[in-house]
Amino acid sequence: MTEEIKTTGVRSRRDFIAASGTVAAGALAMSPGADAATSKPSSRPRMSNDALRALFKDPVWNRETTARIEGDTAPGKYVNGYVTGMVLGVRDGEAVRPLFGFEVFSSIRVVKQPNDSYQRMCRELIFYRDLKTGEMMDSWLNPYTNEEVRVVDVANDPFNYVISEYYPDPPSYGGLNAVKPPRRPFLRDWALLNDDTVIMQSDIHLYYRNALDPAVWQRESSGPMNRVSEMFRYQIRRDDLENPELTHLPHTGVWNRVTPWLPWMLMGPAPGHILYAGSFTTVPSVNAVPPAVAKRVLERFPQYQVAPEKWVDPSLSSLENYARTQKPAPVKK
Repeated sequence: MTEEIKTTGVRSRRDFIAASGTVAAGALAMSPGADAATSKPSSRPRMSNDALRALFKDPVWNRETTARIEGDTAPGKYVNGYVTGMVLGVRDGEAVRPLFGFEVFSSIRVVKQPNDSYQRMCRELIFYRDLKTGEMMDSWLNPYTNEEVRVVDVANDPFNYVISEYYPDPPSYGGLNAVKPPRRPFLRDWALLNDDTVIMQSDIHLYYRNALDPAVWQRESSGPMNRVSEMFRYQIRRDDLENPELTHLPHTGVWNRVTPWLPWMLMGPAPGHILYAGSFTTVPSVNAVPPAVAKRVLERFPQYQVAPEKWVDPSLSSLENYARTQKPAPVKK
């Protein structure tokens, strides 16, 4: 569930924080290298609505605030994030169909660079859950094909990008996506929901060459091109946003993703697509997520409890990793 961010006044980080107070990350994680998260009240008076809205238009403020949302700007700290929701199938001529649940656990670290940008380094997992039993799935009966299929967990390590005063380029996915829009100041879509809550919208819409060549992955590939959209809606306490003592900003929100049929569903180019609908929040550690999720993290991917410490290339999406780690299913005769 990693977001590639779609991407006047205060200039120094200290001045910025004094004046003001982004798959999803957690509160100051109670894991090695991180402290417990608390929304400490600030003694500073709340700034006016006009002053806060002025900061929304400052690329430096957006850079620093996004780093505090995505990770923890205190040296050596990292955060954990958790997402839970449902995966739905969408086809013409019928109602949208709930298929299974999903669970995401991530670890994110942001590291300040000499040019004041941040390296945002992430590893993330997605597991799929039976809607009736609540258990993590290793197999699933596809209601569209009446076929029992093997479920493949998502394990993306790394998924990195740079947070700066300018929007980053869209993910290249190992060269499959060559689109590079013009350089633009990093101004995100902020608003006041009410006097106490700040919201931020962040969307990305991509169309690029599919890593699963349909000539090779006849049952897994949706076709030669891949269309993916991700829509994030963040909610942050205004007092937290304006609190200069918080190096990480606790937050909640909603994440939606539109994507082709998952390759392990073995739907091939059948018409239709998948919709993820989930909610994200901050968690103190892997021990704070549901037991079935924590058990799978600890048994299968224990290294994912801790965020990466060094920048590594390339950053690949789940489809590219699927192409590297899986084998094409036998073609039905």
